Amino acid sequence: MKNTTIADRRAEKRDKILKSAAKTFASKGFYHAKISQIARAAGVADGTIYLYFKNKDEILITVFEESVGRIIREFRQELSQLSSPIDKLKKFSYLHLNLVETQPDVAAVVQLELRQSNKFIKEYAGSSIADYLNLISEILEAGQKQQLFRNDIHLGIAKRVLFGALDEFSTVTILAKNKKYDLQESAEQIAEIFISGMCKNEKS
Repeated sequence: MKNTTIADRRAEKRDKILKSAAKTFASKGFYHAKISQIARAAGVADGTIYLYFKNKDEILITVFEESVGRIIREFRQELSQLSSPIDKLKKFSYLHLNLVETQPDVAAVVQLELRQSNKFIKEYAGSSIADYLNLISEILEAGQKQQLFRNDIHLGIAKRVLFGALDEFSTVTILAKNKKYDLQESAEQIAEIFISGMCKNEKS
């Protein structure tokens, strides 16, 4: 039997609180979610929550930070198996949209509930968003070095264009009452539209 330390038990309880918070925010909405509901879902007393987090906003931001950090690691692992920047862009697009199905609670929090927090909008100073966007930059930069992509397009603009398209489509998918789009096909079409603008042609 594995021996667990106090630190292990605290880490386990903290992780359980965050998972319960993601489910609660996704189902109740950030504004309507209560600390007591998160505590009940995690199987802890209300006061226990405050041993780990100051308030509901801090829980939300932590869910975001840790979820995106994990997602970036998973994406890097998947993308490392591909060599072509074009294939990587297509894969990245699919992985992003597929979060709606594979991690629905996290997707709902990131796409919808996070934007309801004034604290996040005004005070967020973490690096997760930048790290996520830099995944796209790395792919685009590799494509430029391989003479596949145009060099006259600023990477800072390009990465936000792709992210914006995927972000908007993810939100539409989450809010849709009826499933209207196939995620694989949608990811391919978004990637194709983007890649057609990035790829070199005779005029460029």
